Parts: sequence; structure tokens; C-alpha cells
Amino acid sequence: MLDQIQSNEILDRLPAHLQQYIKPQNYDNYTAINQAVWRYVMRKNVEYLSRVAHSSYLEGLKKTGISIDHIPNMYGMNRILKEIGWAAVAVDGFIPPAAFMEFQAFNVLVIASDIRQLEHIEYTPAPDIIHEGAGHAPIIANPEYAEYLRRFGEIGCKAISSSRDYEMYEAIRLLSILKEAEDTPEEEIKAAEEKVDYLQNNMGEASEMARIRNLHWWTVEYGLIGSLENPKIYGAGLLSSIGESTWCMTDKVKKLPYTIEAVKQDFDITKPQPQLYVTPDFAHLSLVLEEFANSMALRKGGLEGIQKLIDSKSIGTIELSTGLQVSGDFTEVISNEGEPVYVKTSGKTALSYREKELVGHGTKNHPEGFGSPIGKLKGINLAIEDMSPRDLRAYDIYEGEQVKLEFEGGIVVEGEIITGTRNLQGKIILISFKNCSVTHGEKILFKPEWGKYDMAVGKEVISAFAGPADNNSFDLITHKTSSTTVKSKKTPEREELESLYESVRNIREGKTTKYSLNAAFDLLKKYHPKDWLLAVEIYELAVFQDQNLAKEVLEHLETVKAKRPKIRHLIEDGITMVDAELVK
Repeated sequence: MLDQIQSNEILDRLPAHLQQYIKPQNYDNYTAINQAVWRYVMRKNVEYLSRVAHSSYLEGLKKTGISIDHIPNMYGMNRILKEIGWAAVAVDGFIPPAAFMEFQAFNVLVIASDIRQLEHIEYTPAPDIIHEGAGHAPIIANPEYAEYLRRFGEIGCKAISSSRDYEMYEAIRLLSILKEAEDTPEEEIKAAEEKVDYLQNNMGEASEMARIRNLHWWTVEYGLIGSLENPKIYGAGLLSSIGESTWCMTDKVKKLPYTIEAVKQDFDITKPQPQLYVTPDFAHLSLVLEEFANSMALRKGGLEGIQKLIDSKSIGTIELSTGLQVSGDFTEVISNEGEPVYVKTSGKTALSYREKELVGHGTKNHPEGFGSPIGKLKGINLAIEDMSPRDLRAYDIYEGEQVKLEFEGGIVVEGEIITGTRNLQGKIILISFKNCSVTHGEKILFKPEWGKYDMAVGKEVISAFAGPADNNSFDLITHKTSSTTVKSKKTPEREELESLYESVRNIREGKTTKYSLNAAFDLLKKYHPKDWLLAVEIYELAVFQDQNLAKEVLEHLETVKAKRPKIRHLIEDGITMVDAELVK
């Protein structure tokens, strides 16, 4: 996909399994209505957020080159973003959380290229370019926050999911699409909401991914900064929502100090948030993130970490104390006194060291799984990995020797040693046998007739995390979603309205136009009496060009407000913004 977009050195580093999510932005597909929605939101945001957003927001708008008047061309943005060490790519709506976070780890901002409909101008549950481009992009110009975002991605993409997390992702993705799409039958939305509610109430114990997603939501998406009495906005979800950015500043939204306790607070993506968390500064975000990371299998390993990988039913990795990494679908662990003594994968498995696959130990060499004992030998205080060449020889752990290794947990490995593999520090990390049998009591774990046996060396599991150690070990180009974002319907009425918006936009920009301002207004009143945003745009031009027309437009807008009381405040805000320009 990178050959179809304007790339740069940051994007060029992206691995293939992330590139599969990238799509062209197709800038020409944005209509004049889309541009008007962007402009309204940005004008209102800049005016309002200048008072309530963190100072980094307005500074970031300038640094990232984001225009108030035009939807950003994100691949043009890349020329500017690379100056602060970041890049942007377009995607289709929600992507899996692990992929989203891994993009962040590569300093790449993921932007959903669709834009919300006019009917959802205040807020949409679906990711869109207003949320991503106008919310996330400006704030990353702050270097302290940008590093938090990168580090969050680096840690978050290693979080282990449960088997139900992906089902929840698909359900939320579908619900957001249905709510944003026009004319979706209420029964479809209700069914999708019920599916999300059911999953939320039947997820079981929250996985690492579910918990770190909570932290992401309450900081990156819906975070406040400063004091509880006078917080400022920095979360992209608030920065991009002209409705919720106002709502969140009221006493109706509870403000809590941001602590590790936020991992326990779930959220509903389709509704305004009843509480928000306030961090005193950006540095505090990193402190909480590290506190959470210390609780993850990534740093704790052990039996619990292996069990999390088994429960996830997806590719994961354990790292042994020697640095050897085993990646695959973990299906079994044998324990003794709370410690793992044998671990097993099923299907394609790869062995790595320091995130690089060992030569001769890829999935072609281990197509049906891998199993190995873990721990020390029975009656010997010195672990195999800590033995010197002299020690190894003394215990007959030597090429060509027939050996019987009895481990503390009851695993017995018996066979003829072929060779050993060492790391750069000289520690032995892998021993290969022929004519080998592996048993645990009466249970047979490996038979001689199965061929060569490779035994991992490690006295303990120091880490367990989602995904492979070396991304090149597995075919990860497998992304398929059960739903795709829905585009606005093209009807003759819609196309005529878009033409009117286009004409007014061209008048503002001094370009050749199909309709005059008066003609556009007459057609709007006659054929599109419910539309309000174009009338506001016409009023904006008329107050400087034709006072009689401006008066007519105001009278029309009063009629629209009476017929559509739910959008009354949007019309009034639009008029207020125009009147403010007159005062300047």
C-alpha cells in the first residue's frame, strides 16, 4: 500500500502486517458538504478550545499545518509531521487495538479518512478525520506527550488479549458504523447495541488489552490535564467533539484524579462519558503507564503469563531467562509448586533471540509445535544456562553424549546430544537431541520416532506477551473485518445540495461558481428547507456583501430552529461565530 501514497522514512519502516490496514485517502471523494462540516467544527473548536484546551493544542494546529478551512490531506501532512518525528496513514474506521497501538509505537498516527455526516456533527462513535486529524494530530506536537503516545503503543501492542476481545472489537466497530450510516433501521442499531451490552457483561476477567485500552481511553481519547478545579482538555475525543468538549467542562461530569485505578473503569463509546480523569501533567501519564506495565506478563512472565497466552488463543511469545524466545499458539503448561516446568505450543512455532529468528528454527522447522522443560536440574543448584564449559562436561551435557536430564518439576529428557546453540554472552540457550524421549511421570511428551528434539534452555520464564518475537516469522497478513464503513448515498437531491454547497464555497474562495449567492439561497429554501449549515455559510458571506440577503437568511434560520429544536444551538453557535467576525 505504501507505493500508492506519499511515503517518508517513518512510514518506510512499517512492517507488512501494519501496512495491510493502510488505504488511500481519496481526497477528491470529500464533498463540499464534508468540507463545510470540517470548517464548522474547526471554527467552533478553535474559538472555544482556545479557552479550555491545553496550550499544546493551538500550537500544534500551527505546527502540523492543519487548516481550519480545508479537510487535511494527510499525506501532505506527512511533510510537516516528519519534522516532529511522526507520520500519518489512512485506515477504514476502527482497526484492532493491538494494531492501532503498534502504529503508535512506530510514531505513526492512524487516521480514519471518513468524515462524520452533518447529522452527527457534534459527535460520532465512529472514528473520523475530525477526531483523528483535528484531535490527535495537533497534540502530538508536544514532545513530552508524543513520547507518552509512542511508549504507550510500544507497551500496549504487547498486551495479551482474551479470546473475546476481538469479538468485542468487531461488535463495537459494527455498532459505530451503523450509528454513523444514514437511514439505518432502528432495529439494526438496537440489535448491535444489545450485542455490545451482552459482550460487555460476559467478558469474564478483563484481559491486559481490555485494561490498557481503558487507560488509553481515559488519557489519549478523553483525558483532562491540570487541576480538578480548573482542568484543560488534551484527549482527542474531547478535542474533536463540539458537544462533549462543552459538556465535559460542566459539573455534570465528575472529575477524578488520574491513577492506576482508571484501568478498572470501563467506557461506552456511544454515549457521553459520566466521569473523566485529570492528570496534573503529561509526565504523570508515563508514571501510571509504567506502573501498569509492571503488572503485565510482559514484565512478570511466569505461570500466570503463560496461562494468559493459552487463554488468548492467538500467537504469543514467552522469553526465557537465557533470552531465548518461543513464539506460537500456546496450548499447554505443566506446573509444579506454582512454577511452570514444561510449556507447549501447537502448530507453527518459531524460536528467536532478541526479536530475531534463530537460523534453522522458523515455522518450517517447527510446523507442528514445540515443547520444552523449564527450570533447573534435580539436585543441582547450578542452572544449565549458568554452567561453564567445564561444568557442562562434568554433567555429560556435551556433543555426542547419551544423557538423562531430570528436572526439578519431574520432566525427564533422555537422548543423545547433537549440538548446542549459544548466545553472544556464551550462555547455552538451546540443546538439540536425537533418539530422544521426554516424559512427565507416565505422560509421554516426545518420542524418538518424531525426529530431532530441540530443548529450550532457561531456568524461568521472564516475559510473556502478545504477538511473535520476530514479525517475519509468521504470515500476519490476515486482516479481514466483518463490516465496512458506509458512504453517504448518492441521490439526485443529495447531488443538487452538494452543488449548492460547492457554489457557496467557491464564492468564498473567489472561484468560478455555478450559482450566485442569492440563487443558492433561493434553491436551498425551495428544495432543501431542513438544511441549516449551508444557510449559516450563506449568512456568513451575506453580512459582508448583501445586508438584505443576510436579513432573509436570518429569518429562514429562525424557521429552521422552530422546526428542528434539537439543532437550535448549532444554528445559534454558527450565527454567533459570524457575528464575532463582524466585531473584529
